[in-house]
Amino acid sequence: MKREYDLSKGKRGSVIPLPPEKVRITIRLDRDIVDHFRDQVRNAHRGNYQTLINDVLREYLRQPTIAQQVRAEVRSVLREELEKVKVSA
Repeated sequence: MKREYDLSKGKRGSVIPLPPEKVRITIRLDRDIVDHFRDQVRNAHRGNYQTLINDVLREYLRQPTIAQQVRAEVRSVLREELEKVKVSA
């Protein structure tokens, strides 16, 4: 290593741009929520808590809505009842 470096011709680099699918936001979360995700990442020894929060939100969005779940259950019950009517007829 040199004792001193000449930075007189140096240029400040630009900030690394976000991927097009990412959006920078500011969000306020409860301390215990952030601590939970930070602990998860720390215990896994990889990743970062923001990515983990993003992954959890994405998984939540993939789950069927309550309306979809109720609709599926009603259809299931109706099919069962219609089968009973067909068998008894």
